[in-house]
Amino acid sequence: MLCGLVSALTVFAGASGRAGDETALNTRYGLFNGLDHRSSYGQGIFPEPFLVDDSDQEVRELRFDWTHTAAGADHSDNAKAELEYGIGLMTLELEVPYERNVADGMTESGLANINVGARYPFFQFVSERGLADTTFGAAVEIGVPTTSTVSHDAEFVPKIFNDTRIGNFTVESVLGYSMLAGPDADGGLDKFEYGFSFGYGIPHKALPLPGVERLIPVFELSGEAALNHANRGQDRLTGGIGLRANLKTIGPVQARPGILFVFPVDNGAREETHWGIMTSLVFEF
Repeated sequence: MLCGLVSALTVFAGASGRAGDETALNTRYGLFNGLDHRSSYGQGIFPEPFLVDDSDQEVRELRFDWTHTAAGADHSDNAKAELEYGIGLMTLELEVPYERNVADGMTESGLANINVGARYPFFQFVSERGLADTTFGAAVEIGVPTTSTVSHDAEFVPKIFNDTRIGNFTVESVLGYSMLAGPDADGGLDKFEYGFSFGYGIPHKALPLPGVERLIPVFELSGEAALNHANRGQDRLTGGIGLRANLKTIGPVQARPGILFVFPVDNGAREETHWGIMTSLVFEF
């Protein structure tokens, strides 16, 4: 009888192990089982970046940004409206920016390039207990010139991105290759673009602010390096430190306001910006 009991327990343990393996396997889906249903990608964990391109999956999102930067008497104002819409795992976006630049007493203003883009994840990894997970994906952005005084060159930017979470800490990274084409002096210029957004989500139970579901301090780096033309090798790196708040939903709508202080990191950025301020208001619905 003892031998029979041991045999039964061994069979049960083996079956349980196989069931666990099958359960883990069943969380995989997508092309070549590259994605994982347990991933925090697209679950509202990653904050909307300020200077860096958004890379999280969105369903429906409307966003309004305003950025003011200054270098001595010269200054620039940039206002942007953006719509993001999800179709399955693909997120489509449309950006309509307006610029006003004052330099050496001269003013230029008008609609900048209208940008259309798409992004899609292709690989995800989630740790066994869900403490950490990461998502890799690909994206593309096309800038359509409006022929205003601030928009003459078309732009094509293929990108790769990564969203990583470790506990409440998040890192969003975007690398892109920008190609300009048009009649301006920058026509034909190729640039390597890169951006990193670091955030730490503080849930309501840890900091019970009225009406706030999650408070997220952020630190960002956004840079570009020219790869050809006379300014080949020149780099421009800008940083920002700020805060975004995910407010409690009202019906189907959640507002996510944020503010960022902008500063130059290297000499290339310091030539154009000594300081700046950016405000952002996101509505997810």
